[in-house]
Amino acid sequence: MGLQCGIVGLPNVGKSTLFNALSNAKAEAANYPFCTIEPNVGVITVPDERLQVLEKLVHPEKIIPTFIEFVDIAGLVKGASKGEGLGNKFLGNIREVDAVIHVVRCFEDDNIVHVSGTVNPVEDKEVIDTELQLKDLESVDKKIQRLEKIAKSGDAKARTELGYVQAYKKHLESGKNARVLDMPEAGREAVADLQLLTIKPVIYVANVDEGSLPAGNQWVEKLKASVAEENAEVVILCAAIESQIAELEDLDERALFLEEYGLKDSGLNRLIKASYNILDLITYFTAGVKEVRAWTIEKGWKAPKAAGVIHTDFERGFIRAEVIKLADYEKYGSENACKEAGKIYIEGKEYEVQDGDIMHFRFNV
Repeated sequence: MGLQCGIVGLPNVGKSTLFNALSNAKAEAANYPFCTIEPNVGVITVPDERLQVLEKLVHPEKIIPTFIEFVDIAGLVKGASKGEGLGNKFLGNIREVDAVIHVVRCFEDDNIVHVSGTVNPVEDKEVIDTELQLKDLESVDKKIQRLEKIAKSGDAKARTELGYVQAYKKHLESGKNARVLDMPEAGREAVADLQLLTIKPVIYVANVDEGSLPAGNQWVEKLKASVAEENAEVVILCAAIESQIAELEDLDERALFLEEYGLKDSGLNRLIKASYNILDLITYFTAGVKEVRAWTIEKGWKAPKAAGVIHTDFERGFIRAEVIKLADYEKYGSENACKEAGKIYIEGKEYEVQDGDIMHFRFNV
């Protein structure tokens, strides 16, 4: 399944520098607003140590990881909801992504102009929040007008839906993002067609100077406090340092570099993992001599639906799934050894695939 995350933020907060570190596509990183005019898309491998484990055990001809797309979206300014700057283009790009990565500047640098003249991550976040909320209010108001006409005719379903949409309107007018409104599934479905911008899951990236690694600084703490209600993840990284790490191909050299800054893992890897976590995504594997491959699915998917990401025929003609747990594969060393030890589990249509499962599907069409 395709996964796309949009990188957003005010101009000059480090979005393009972060994007460049994430992918081989080189967005222009310049010291002026709107250096990213068109959204740049980078396809990045999802880091997964389990693939290396399976590679050593299976010795396949090739390894195929799963991928994630990052979109570097043009910088936003106040008034974007009314078309200021590149507002319309920016907001349209956000509407298309699965999750939002909101980069917030948490560093001082006299050589890099701040669009508002001073470093204040909470205010920066609120500028973007306000523009997205205003755009969402436009969408909500239009739907309310449509539903009111239908509800007047006595349509009970329309009246119920209207109540939910009006609740979103009140919430947005209070200056809060739609994602934090406690709503039943029916309420979420009432606005699903609107593709609300502030309902999308978000990860905040606190872009700090290298001296503030790994724990952050006073600006990071203020940012964390301001987003506590959203139950959102905050990833602390230094985009400039991540660019240097990304250029190191030797794993030992990279490990030494990380150790120098007190890091166990790169900020980019933590960001990718956070993206999976916030979207409730998991990975299962197929393993054979031709290839070992990672597949992305949503947590809670049952075996037939999970099989469908390989090919629709697998789901349509699903018979059963043969499942090996990675710990068993490591312990016994091969598929045959797992079979002899009784560690291949035969599962049917109701089996809920678990993160790290090694799957083989039987199907007939």
